[in-house]
Amino acid sequence: MSRPALVIGFAVTGQAAARALLSQGWRVTAVDDGEVSVKMERTAEELGVELVARPSRARLAELATRAELVVLSPGVPPSHPVFALADPAKIVAEVELAFSLTDRPVLAITGTNGKTTVTSLVTAILEASGRKPEAVGNIGRPFIEAVTAGSASLFVVEVSSFQLAWTKTFRPAVSCWLNLAADHLDWHAGMEEYAEAKGRIWANQGPDEVAVANAEDPVVMAHAARARARLVTFGRVVGEVRRQGDLLVSLAGEICRVDELPRSLPHDVANAAAASAVALSAGASPADCGAALRAGVPMRHRIELVAEQDGVFWYDDSKATTPSAVLAALVGFERAVLIAGGRSKGLDFGAIVSGLEAERSAGGPGLGRLAGVVAIGESAGEVVGAFSRAGIAVVRAASMAEAVEAAAAFAEPGASVLLSPGAASFDWYRNYGERGDDFARLVRRRAGGRPGSAEGGARWPS
Repeated sequence: MSRPALVIGFAVTGQAAARALLSQGWRVTAVDDGEVSVKMERTAEELGVELVARPSRARLAELATRAELVVLSPGVPPSHPVFALADPAKIVAEVELAFSLTDRPVLAITGTNGKTTVTSLVTAILEASGRKPEAVGNIGRPFIEAVTAGSASLFVVEVSSFQLAWTKTFRPAVSCWLNLAADHLDWHAGMEEYAEAKGRIWANQGPDEVAVANAEDPVVMAHAARARARLVTFGRVVGEVRRQGDLLVSLAGEICRVDELPRSLPHDVANAAAASAVALSAGASPADCGAALRAGVPMRHRIELVAEQDGVFWYDDSKATTPSAVLAALVGFERAVLIAGGRSKGLDFGAIVSGLEAERSAGGPGLGRLAGVVAIGESAGEVVGAFSRAGIAVVRAASMAEAVEAAAAFAEPGASVLLSPGAASFDWYRNYGERGDDFARLVRRRAGGRPGSAEGGARWPS
């Protein structure tokens, strides 16, 4: 008789987990606390999965007690009642279930900012080396789906703190922690808990595996000191893979010239160094790294040029959902109008102001980079408060269309408009991609349908 399993959350990843469990002979029940669509109901029926929508605590307790395995979809919060109702030994994260079902090499990447970019770059480098990798996890296709239905020779997995928090045996061949900045404080109890969740990426590694760490992030390095894996470091100017003058170098040799990168802002150099460190640890050569980095990878919604009109350049950075990501983007512009706000994750927009003030103290433009700020979404009041206290002109917008028009009023020729929200999108949109697409549509309509150009995208003042 098949053993019972319970899947928590029945969106894309939950459905992939259910399929994987069914293929292994489990009998699957799924619960979902959100609105269950007709498509979800149809999928459950086709799979033969019992789908329970918004179960009562008593019903969830019954299901959790009966189940021999409880699989968590990404993002199930620690406040979910299943943690009090199920045997902890039976609870497993989707990423760990996937890991247990494959004998192919796994590379894992986490961090507050840059995960998707580095995951994409590592995948491109390994492709250049003749391997057959697949980028999975938060970047797109669920890891569990790729493991059971894909033909990749190895996996490059983008993992979040949500996923890592519940791992017990996850042990990638190479694991990279890019950086730490405030994020998801509506989910984690505080920064210490958030950092501990990130640090679990190295928890089960041994001397035969590699831990890749940002040499310039003191929190990351403090956790790296506890790792049992072989340590490889990277950084913009410090680390085994780093910028050295005009070159990106590694202990294995020169990788490429920095000016050969499609873009060479500080965070671009750090991402290139991180990706190279991971790929080199997985067997790629410096030449492979250089070839892939020169070609670059197209990154939607990450400082993506949308259009140019009357000397003003419009950029979609909708993927920037933390203040630290906004700050990293802003330092690439001499003069910009910032569109910021959305659903707060317990973060402080004042961190953007503090970062720019620190840059000014060091002799940089600092707050002088900002021509104005347009506040949007549920956290518009927080945005207004943070920037108005610093003497920056701020206006509110009740829609993205209003935000585009308000930004246009601020922007003078030679300036850029940057949608870099520093917050989640779920107040107005289903995801950051939909938010960025709406912004781009409105901008292009305003510009008469003229898209941006590669030449325009190269116009970085710094």
